[in-house]
Amino acid sequence: MTTEQTARGSGRGPGCPLSAAAPPGTTPYAHYARMDELLALQHPLSTADTEPGFIIMSQVKELLFKLLHTELTTARDQLDKDALGDALWTLRRSARVQQVLLVSWETFSVLSPAEFAQFRDVLGSASGFQSAGYRRLEFLLGHKDAAMVAPHRGTAGHAAVASQLREPSLYDAALALLARRGLLTPADAPNPDTTLPYRTGFEVEEAWRAVYRDPGRHHELHLLAEALMDTAEQFARWRYTHLLTVQRMLGAKPGTGGTEGVAWLARISEHRFFPELWSVRSTL
Repeated sequence: MTTEQTARGSGRGPGCPLSAAAPPGTTPYAHYARMDELLALQHPLSTADTEPGFIIMSQVKELLFKLLHTELTTARDQLDKDALGDALWTLRRSARVQQVLLVSWETFSVLSPAEFAQFRDVLGSASGFQSAGYRRLEFLLGHKDAAMVAPHRGTAGHAAVASQLREPSLYDAALALLARRGLLTPADAPNPDTTLPYRTGFEVEEAWRAVYRDPGRHHELHLLAEALMDTAEQFARWRYTHLLTVQRMLGAKPGTGGTEGVAWLARISEHRFFPELWSVRSTL
């Protein structure tokens, strides 16, 4: 059999890039993306058929948290530099990441209570509440609470969570931009305490009202307001879907790791990022 016949038989014709050796100096895909290491990170602790899927999708969500954190940090830094057009484009990308995160719950929602019970005990004290990636996202968006750093003590993510608490949030950057555009008075303190939640109140709502009442004059700021609302809405949807998924799998039982489960998720699902962007809608 000729080399060409062998290539045809294997589905690798002359036009297939896999039929030739990799060009010198290039990096194979598996090495570039560390695929061998990534695919070796699943270690089920039970014989349940559904545990591998639970582990893989949990890991997928953590990777998406990391990507979303990268995008939102970039958007924050672009706002700090008055690169509003660039920030809007970055927020456009981040919205797609949030959509994938929301869809990821669908793989958990088809897990029946009996299937989850087959491996729930092996989780021990493990809980999604302990996700450093998600906590960093909440802090980056401005939902800051120093007490929420404590659950991460003794873990590899503790330093990153504590550092995020001290960084300005995305909303801090947006409000600072409104101040530079003359729509909001600058913060009283030259170096505000960034470990606290973002500035809030009537004056902030008035600034956004000015933007919404004259979107032609404040075109890019109006686009920013809606992009931030997209971010906040997607997070609200993600939290509520989390609540529904847990209710479907666990009912009113305590969550894994001894957390309150549904009761805690119900409370947190009522929280909204960027509150003035929500409240201003009642006054337009």
